[in-house]
Amino acid sequence: MQLPHYQPDRYQSLFADKVTHALKTLGLPDAPEPERFESSPSGFRLRAEFRIWHDGDSLDYVMFPPGDSRNPQRIDAFPIAAPRITDTMPLLKGYLTNSPELRRKLFQVEFLSTLSGELLITLIYHRPLSDAWNDCAVGLANHLGCQLIGRSRKQKVVLNQHWIEEAFDVGGTTFRYRQPEQCFTQPNGGINQKMMGWLLDHTPTHATDLLELYCGIGNFTLPLASRFQNVLATELSKPATEAARWNADINNICNVEFARLSAEEMTIALSGERPFRRLAHLKQPLDQYQLNTLLVDPPRAGLDAATLTLASRFDTVLYISCNPQSLADNLKSLSNTHAVTKLAFFDQFPYTHHLESGVILTRRSA
Repeated sequence: MQLPHYQPDRYQSLFADKVTHALKTLGLPDAPEPERFESSPSGFRLRAEFRIWHDGDSLDYVMFPPGDSRNPQRIDAFPIAAPRITDTMPLLKGYLTNSPELRRKLFQVEFLSTLSGELLITLIYHRPLSDAWNDCAVGLANHLGCQLIGRSRKQKVVLNQHWIEEAFDVGGTTFRYRQPEQCFTQPNGGINQKMMGWLLDHTPTHATDLLELYCGIGNFTLPLASRFQNVLATELSKPATEAARWNADINNICNVEFARLSAEEMTIALSGERPFRRLAHLKQPLDQYQLNTLLVDPPRAGLDAATLTLASRFDTVLYISCNPQSLADNLKSLSNTHAVTKLAFFDQFPYTHHLESGVILTRRSA
């Protein structure tokens, strides 16, 4: 995580500049007027991680400027983080300072919070964790009222549970999510809720099925399930897939099936090149799904060539992108078969050059 330049008085102009740059990067002369979704100027980030700088018996949170690992910058306040994180930072620092066992060879601290104020802290060490550490850590967790995990090389100590629970209100329905440590979750909860709502608002009810690639813990899967007969969602990470299944169950969503496959593997399966045992649990053969809509939320590199070929076969493509440049490259390919009918920008990462985009593409008439 990079050290951001916090400028709340310039927030709206900074966001406008990013949108202008993104539109220029995308180069879509016939695109519709984009919708713009602002973030809260402060207190928006639900994840934060800091290196720990030791000076004798004292310690500080530090971050490093991009490309500079030799000049740590002490972090005394971090106003972009969620209130539960900012409130806990000085309490944790004070407790660690007064505990030689918890302080010794502590390398990094990671915070994961929720809109409702739940908190999970991971302490990462350059030493094995002993029973003495465990006893002290229990006291710390009780003192802070949070979940606590200790990590060192080939060692993970979970004091109670390795996840926290989030809730998002989308389209008048509250969806609950188990968010495990080290599974990807959207860092800006307010913006994530707006992205969910935007997708739901622009997705009519279908009598066909949805294929989702890169589903993670089911972030977009659960709200969109109400719009389709069936949803087939894929995710390579085993912990994320397990969390996605739990999230569907706890929200009483019965028309979603999850498969632990990469996007590339799912592309191969749909082409009939080879079968996958991890699809054997599906309630019907893969070729019997009516997959007319595709949802993708790929990593920064965007979609590979094979997945782009797969996407070109769908009537509708819902594309959430965290990188305007890779999105622009992918849209050049998809423009041969599809037209952009909806466009939106979401300020997931204020005070950085990063910008989240939402695009809905519809197949062109023959």
